[in-house]
Amino acid sequence: MDSAAHPDRRAMLAGGLVVATAALTGCSSKRAAPLPAGASPQGRAASPQARPTTPAAAFARLMAGNQRWVSGNLQHPDRDPSRREFVAEKQQPFGSVLSCIDSRVPPELLFDTGLGDLYVMRTGGEAVGPVVTGSVEYGPMTSGTPLIVVLGHQRCGAVEASYNSLRDGKPLPGNLEAIARALRPAYEETVRQGGAADPVDTMARNQVTLTAAALRTNQDLSPLVKKGTLAVIGAYYSLDTGKVEVLSGAPS
Repeated sequence: MDSAAHPDRRAMLAGGLVVATAALTGCSSKRAAPLPAGASPQGRAASPQARPTTPAAAFARLMAGNQRWVSGNLQHPDRDPSRREFVAEKQQPFGSVLSCIDSRVPPELLFDTGLGDLYVMRTGGEAVGPVVTGSVEYGPMTSGTPLIVVLGHQRCGAVEASYNSLRDGKPLPGNLEAIARALRPAYEETVRQGGAADPVDTMARNQVTLTAAALRTNQDLSPLVKKGTLAVIGAYYSLDTGKVEVLSGAPS
């Protein structure tokens, strides 16, 4: 983003979203009074853990949650009425996850997170377009979310269908073809590399790496990455083990 041309874009976005939210909720006959800073409803504790505010801290929180998922030693944090009441007035997730629609890959579960912890966008094969990219940008640009994770996975049906379609030159039916078009760069990279024992898995990993790189360097997110207030990670989830493997962009 050209900071000279758009010096207050982040502030304008945040302000505009606040106004829009107020307008949408204005029809309510009774609205709870705003909570003081740091307070929680009915005097309850805000959260058992402080919100991570740096890319490294957010990354460590997610990976610790994934380790609990793998081991089965889950905490199921912040999933009770107290947490629901706390985040009802305001959300401030510490991470944004772009993952596949696959029913076996729910980010909130495999990172053992709670209500209000993550922005989650899910598309077939992590396919992106302007609306999806805007949704990914929402957290970092409006509320300082310090971490984005692009999460691919093992045995991705969307990637397999797209790979076969592009290889054979046979378009997918209906709007599924839009997914194949979005994944073409990953397919072409896979073909260029050549020799993969499992080209579909290689394409799934390439899709993650290329998408994370594109987000990391786009005009609106790259200034935050350069300042060190945002990290964009490419990661891969094993259906067999439950483990998340980092492919690129892990904060130091």
